[in-house]
Parts: sequence; C-alpha cells; structure tokens
Amino acid sequence: MLMDYILQKLAQARYKILDDGTYFGEIPGLQGVWASEKTLEKCREALREVLEEWLILRQAGIAKKDWDSL
Repeated sequence: MLMDYILQKLAQARYKILDDGTYFGEIPGLQGVWASEKTLEKCREALREVLEEWLILRQAGIAKKDWDSL
C-alpha cells in the first residue's frame, strides 16, 4: 500500500532543466518535496528519497520546518 502511494506520487512528478543545466523535480501538492541534481536519473532518485523521508516525518508528526534540527 505504501509503495503504491509512492509510485503514484512519483508518476505525478514534474521535472525541468534549470539555467545551469541541472535538473529540478517536484511533486505537486506535497510542500517541500523537491530535488535538484546534475542528471535526470539522479534527480528522480533524490526525489524518491525526499518523498520517503517526507512520509516518515509526516507520520511522526514532525513538520518540514523542523527537519534540520533532527
């Protein structure tokens, strides 16, 4: 069930190439779930990791603004 949700959200991801040639990806509707990397594949991997962390922290009741203090 969790993996289905992750795959569904990753399918909704939007990617673009920035002016410096890096790739930026985000998942609409999930505030703070974004990644920026040198290649599209690395950006996809990083975005998946960010989504997984976002889900874990949300489940634990920890807001995005407090992530850096962990």
